[in-house]
Amino acid sequence: MRDHLVAINEILINMANGDFEKAAEVAEYRLGMSSLESHGASHMAGFMPEEMRQAGTAMHKAASRFALKAQEEEVSPAYKALSEVSSACVACHSGYRIR
Repeated sequence: MRDHLVAINEILINMANGDFEKAAEVAEYRLGMSSLESHGASHMAGFMPEEMRQAGTAMHKAASRFALKAQEEEVSPAYKALSEVSSACVACHSGYRIR
């Protein structure tokens, strides 16, 4: 999950530099639905509560939606879509912690 935060930072840097295509690529392949294979974390799903799995899936889907919006190169819709990604992160991390 630390890489998720790094990916969001890279997305923001790319957006600030006007490189929407790179932002979309980072989002899709590091956070989006296309990232699931590369994470290699499917073995962890069995240890997570169902609601936590749903929150994770919501984040991955939101990242893929953001990638599509970023490719359109319209700033406001892209940032709105990115806020859905970060909102999913905040919701999950607010509800679930390792103690």
